[in-house]
Amino acid sequence: MKEIYLAGGCFWGLQKFFDQFDGVVSTEVGYANGPDRRDGHRPTYEEVCRSSGHAETVKITYDEKRISLPELLRFYFMVIDPLSVNRQGNDRGIQYRTGIYFADSEQLQEIRPVYDAEQEQAGSPLAVELEQIRNFFSAEDYHQKYLEKNPGGYCHIPDRYYHLADRK
Repeated sequence: MKEIYLAGGCFWGLQKFFDQFDGVVSTEVGYANGPDRRDGHRPTYEEVCRSSGHAETVKITYDEKRISLPELLRFYFMVIDPLSVNRQGNDRGIQYRTGIYFADSEQLQEIRPVYDAEQEQAGSPLAVELEQIRNFFSAEDYHQKYLEKNPGGYCHIPDRYYHLADRK
């Protein structure tokens, strides 16, 4: 099993989106790559919304024998605006920035070609951070699988993207 951390705006929709794919073993929403706190304090949703510096992020555990990292990233780029700075859909703020945070530096060999191809296609530098995961704090329980618990909840990802796996 491998892990990748993806920030793509509101983490509710991104989690629901990735849960549909065979090979995704688990997902968890949380707050990533903000300032390190020596006291071990886990940021709260309220602190993140007040610009703590953390990004709403989905930790994806996947079976690389069933779904590849490049495939996951191609799906990721389908549902984000990679040129938008600190914004996805109606959500604005540093917590909604986009980012690919890798757990293992060897993953960069798989990430870089997909990232570079997206940048070439965009014709402009991407606003997607590409860096190693520095920290990840699990979000509160009520955020986990939020759109399953609250089907009418807002998300910038259109409903049609939640059924891609059904078309295979």
